[in-house]
Amino acid sequence: MESNTLVQTVVRALASKKAQDIIILDLQGLTVIADYFVIATGSSSPNIKALIDAVLDAARKEGIKSVRPEGMDDPIWVLLDLGDVVVHVFDAEHRDFYQLERLWIDARRIPLPEDARE
Repeated sequence: MESNTLVQTVVRALASKKAQDIIILDLQGLTVIADYFVIATGSSSPNIKALIDAVLDAARKEGIKSVRPEGMDDPIWVLLDLGDVVVHVFDAEHRDFYQLERLWIDARRIPLPEDARE
C-alpha cells in the first residue's frame, strides 16, 4: 500500500473514533524513519485504546499484519509503527509536554481528508 493512501486510511480510522486535533506531518526528505507522522489526542485511556484498535483494524483490512503498538499498558502515549506511517496517540497532557509538532517544525502539514475533519 502506498504511504499516502495508508496515511489517509489511518486518519479516517482515528476520526471515526473521535480523535482530537489530528495532524499529518510529511517527513519525506527530512528523515528516513518514516514518510509521515500522524499525531492525535485521545480523551481518556479507553479512548486512546479504541483509537489504536481502530487504526489496527483499518491497517489489517489493507493487508498490513504483525503490527504491535508500543505503550498500550499505560496509554498516555501510544506509538504504532506501520512502516512508512508512524502513528502517535497521546493524552492531552503528554502531547502538550512532548510537542512533536514543534520537534518536526520543518515538516509540511498535510490537510486532513474532508471526511475526517472535525
